[in-house]
Order: sequence, then structure tokens, then C-alpha cells
Amino acid sequence: MNDSLRPFSSPMLDGPDRAPSRAMLYAVGFQKEDFSKPHIGIASTWSQVTPCNIHIDKLAEESAKGADAAGGKAVIFNTITISDGISMGTEGMKYSLVSREVIADSIETVVGCEGMDGFVAIGGCDKNMPGCLMAMARMNRPSVFVYGGTIMPGCAKIRGEEKDLDVVSVFEAVGKHAAGEMSDDELETVESCAIPGPGSCGGMYTANTMASAIEALGMSLPNSSAQAAISDDKMRDCFDAGAAVLNLIQLGIKPRDILTKEAFENAITVLIALGGSTNAALHIPAMAHSAGIDISIDDFERIGKRVPVLADLKPSGKYAMADLVKIGGTVPLMKMLLEAGLLHGDCMTVTGRTMRENLEKSPLVYPEGQQIIRPIDNPIKKDSHLRILYGNLAEGGAVAKISGKEGELFVGKARVFNSEDDGMKAILEKKINKGDVIVIRLEGPKGGPGMREMLGPTSAIMGLGLGKDVALITDGRFSGGSHGFVVGHITPEAFLGGTIGILEDGDEIKIDAVNNRIDVMLSDEEIAKRKAAWVQPAPRYTHGVLAKYAKLVASASEGAVTDKYL
Repeated sequence: MNDSLRPFSSPMLDGPDRAPSRAMLYAVGFQKEDFSKPHIGIASTWSQVTPCNIHIDKLAEESAKGADAAGGKAVIFNTITISDGISMGTEGMKYSLVSREVIADSIETVVGCEGMDGFVAIGGCDKNMPGCLMAMARMNRPSVFVYGGTIMPGCAKIRGEEKDLDVVSVFEAVGKHAAGEMSDDELETVESCAIPGPGSCGGMYTANTMASAIEALGMSLPNSSAQAAISDDKMRDCFDAGAAVLNLIQLGIKPRDILTKEAFENAITVLIALGGSTNAALHIPAMAHSAGIDISIDDFERIGKRVPVLADLKPSGKYAMADLVKIGGTVPLMKMLLEAGLLHGDCMTVTGRTMRENLEKSPLVYPEGQQIIRPIDNPIKKDSHLRILYGNLAEGGAVAKISGKEGELFVGKARVFNSEDDGMKAILEKKINKGDVIVIRLEGPKGGPGMREMLGPTSAIMGLGLGKDVALITDGRFSGGSHGFVVGHITPEAFLGGTIGILEDGDEIKIDAVNNRIDVMLSDEEIAKRKAAWVQPAPRYTHGVLAKYAKLVASASEGAVTDKYL
């Protein structure tokens, strides 16, 4: 095969002096003829840690078959994964966002060290996906992302009624149990039935949000983001992805040819239409940074003014991702958005065709009468549910998730907690009252460190029936499963002396999702007085990966990347 198709494996494997390298590879299954083929990595995030990734070993093997069948030589390697759902609400959750950087670094390390000419990366849980994309953008070698796929809904009979369940059902059940509305036996039924097998959390939570955004970026094959984890479609997607890398090598198409400013705008457009997670406001700027593209949280605000929310998906809506899969997935939605002039159709994709060519080629349309995706002229919300707020409480910005069901203005008195644990304890002990603004601080990228998600507190609030009566603000972040009047990513964070760090119980806070403001009703003089008396707390970690992360990490408004200022 032409050595121009092997720009990285050829220096590693060709010539008499590279005999030791070839000798090592004979031992892992190479044959003589394999040394002349493009070397294709298959980055697998398989792990028994979480149901999101438990099946990915089989998907990786299928991608390897696709790469081999197309004339390459596949080599499967692993990277880590963690489980947000298991670690949520514990000290372990501080490692969650950190894992995105570890995943990106580890894939870059293996692909770079082993001279791979291209690669497939397969992710299943929240941080896998942006981590994989960040590595692709950094390495800029022909590559395709595969989403591990969505889980199917769980089901249980509660008080004689059949209910579909998912992981958020369990978190909200904790609140109902605390309120005395659910028995011990009912809670056990929910927890034992909610997650029936492999796949990522089933609503439009962060995993499905990021999978859809990556497909809209052009880095996955069409409808990769909308397939069940255990399905023939997903196995075909994996095989085709392996073959697609060889096609990209032949065509000379690299990730940075795909990851343009317009492609990132497409990703933001699609995730808004789907009602996606606030975590996208962290991950998309981080992926863009790795590609050398300037995307900020203000781009979410700009694009959100013209893009409606069309999908009636959980957590704020009725349906699960599996329901969207049944009616045709994400491709018909993107066709609708393209026809409405809301997508850039000329962006290149990993098929070797433009977004417009992919969509025009697809016969998929939504069936008559479906209720999951609204027509563009009858949206659930006429503009974005993701609001970028500024004000004296967030001079560097904050991200709110406002579906409209919880209202667009909240004014209340602060209840201040210096950790998620303290806030959660007060919620479950019913010490939160209607009209309170729960403030959970020192959970930011540096102060946490690691920016824990607040799914436990927000779900407990919902379970207690306070979703419309209480707001929660934090310098941490939220799970894609969070809903209610919530504001996260408050920048500057408390650890760096942001205004959130000098709030006191009883301070009046105003959250205005119409004018995109978040303010504490204090005079400039009072704020300055409190800041002058503020003392930075001691770091919670002084060695190890969390200490290293805290030292390097940029702000939430900058994507919480760790190589911004190197």
C-alpha cells in the first residue's frame, strides 16, 4: 500500500532498523502483510465501572473488523471511564470532569506513541465523548467517533401503575422517600428496575446531548447518536466507522477540516433543538479549544436567540432517547433545521460528504402524528432553554437551564452552603423553604476541585415538590438530568474571590432569564467591603491528580480546560 497513506506508522515500522518494533507486533497478532497497511487505533472506553460502557469491548471489536476489511490493520487499546451516576453526591464525583482531561491525554498519548495513522474512538458516558473529541482535534489524524448508544427504559409497577424509569427516576425517588411519599420497598423497586442493561442514561442528559452534538459536528456517521446500545444498528455503525477511517485517509480529510467554527455552531444548534444539557457549555468550548477554534459561552446565547427547543425529551419533557430512536433519530431533525436555514449545510463530515449531502441522501422523515419532535413553527420554546447570565454575581458568566415550565424570574433569599454535602443534608432534612435560593459554593473547577454535578440536590428538590418554589445556584455544575430553576458555572468561582464567595444567608438574589441577569441586591460598597475582608480558603487537595487539576484548570466559562495557559 502507498506509504503516503501511512505517514505515522511507516517511520515506526519500515526498514531494517525497525525490526524490533515489528518483532513486538508479531507477538500481538500482526502478520507480515499487516506492516504495509495503515495502522488504525480503536480507542475503547470499555469498563465494568458503569452500564454506559459495559458493552463497548464488543463495539470496539466490530470497529476493528471494519477497519481491517477496508484494508487497514486495527489495534484496540483502552482508556479510562468513571461513572457520574455512581459517584454523584460523594467526594468521588470530584474526579468526574477531571476524567475528561485524562481520557483526552491518554488517547493522545497512545495514538502519538504508537504511530497510528488514524483511529476510531468509542465513548459511552458523559466525559468519554468530549475527551475523545479533544484527542482527535489535538492529533488531527483521520478519525471517527462512535457513540456507545442509549440505554432502554426501565419499567416497574408502583402502586398498581406501570412506570417507565431511568437513573433520574431514582434520584427523584430519594426526595420522595425523604418527604414520606415513597416507602422503603417502593424505593428499592425503583432502584432495582430503573437501569435494565447496557447503555447511557436514557433522557436528553449529557451523554445523549454530547453524542448528538458530535454527530452535528460531523465527527460521527449519520444517526450514530440515536441508536440503542444493544442493537444491530449500533453494530453496523461500529463496523462502518472502522471502514470510514480508511476512506478519510484516502481522501486526506482530517478532524480540523471538519471541526470549523460553522461545525461548532451546528452542534450548538442541534443540542438546543433537543433541549440538551448545560454541560455542553463546558464541553463544546473545550473541544473547540483543542481544534484551535474560538467558541465561547456567548456563542450559545447568540445562537440560542434564533433556535427553538423542539424535542419533548426528559428531563423537562416526557420522552426518552429510545423513543426518538424509534421514530428515526436525529437525522430527520437535522433535515428540518437545515431546511429552516438554521444549519450550515456545507460543513464537511466523516462520510467524506457535506452535511447537506448526508441529509439529502437520507430517506428518513418522522412519521405522521409523532409527538416527540415538534415542527419548527410550533416549538416547545421559541428560543434556547440554555441561558447565559451575567451580573454582579457572575461577572464572568453563568449557565442556566430554563425550560420555561419553572418560570423566567426568581427572586429569593440566599441559603448558603460551602459544599454540596451540606446543601443536600439541609434539603433532605426539610430545612429549605419556599422562596429560598440555595447557594452551593466552593464546588468550582479549582475550589472543588473538579466541579461536581448537583443532580442529587436538584432531584431531591423535585422529589420534595419544591421545583417551582426554590432556586439553586452554584459555581459547580449540573447533570443533564437536572431540571428546575438552576444556575451553574458561576464565574468567578468562590475559591477565586467571586461574589458567590461573599454571599450571606438572607441576601436577596434575583435571577432574570429574560434579561439574562443574576444579581445579589447589595450595593457596590457592601460587595467591595465584603471582598476586602474575604480570605481564600486552603486548597482541599495538595497532591495527586486533583491538586494537579486545580493548579492547571481554566474557568468554567473557558471550558475548564487544563492547557489554556500553558
